[in-house]
Amino acid sequence: MLTLHTAPLLRRDPDGEPVPEYAALVSGDRIEAVGTLAELSSAYAGVRVRRWPGTLGPGLLHDGPLPAAPTPRERVHALLRTGVTAVLAEHLADPGLRAAVERSDLLVLPTAVAPTLYPGGRADLAVHVDGACLVTVVAGRIAHRRA
Repeated sequence: MLTLHTAPLLRRDPDGEPVPEYAALVSGDRIEAVGTLAELSSAYAGVRVRRWPGTLGPGLLHDGPLPAAPTPRERVHALLRTGVTAVLAEHLADPGLRAAVERSDLLVLPTAVAPTLYPGGRADLAVHVDGACLVTVVAGRIAHRRA
């Protein structure tokens, strides 16, 4: 199913300048297109649209040890609440923690790579409002949504 994620502002990469009225079209676990809301809405009439407040951008890379919590699942959820969609393999030596990360579909990277939104890339997105994460999308599915 195609889903158009949009917000008042969109960043293609964490340091990029935000652009207004842009959107990311997601098909399964991939980004199909990134463009203006008007052109994507026109090209994909009838597509499901998720409108978020704030700034839509790529999910974040967590490049340190995972936060402390009572269980591996809670450690992963602590990352999802901040917009993290990728972690470094070097911080997953514990088998239980690695299994929790894999169940969550977080991307496990051998080295740090800056996340970006581009057609064909994995649909890992985050929406931030006033510095707080509202929504985290991992491989095309909503993994966290702040109430």
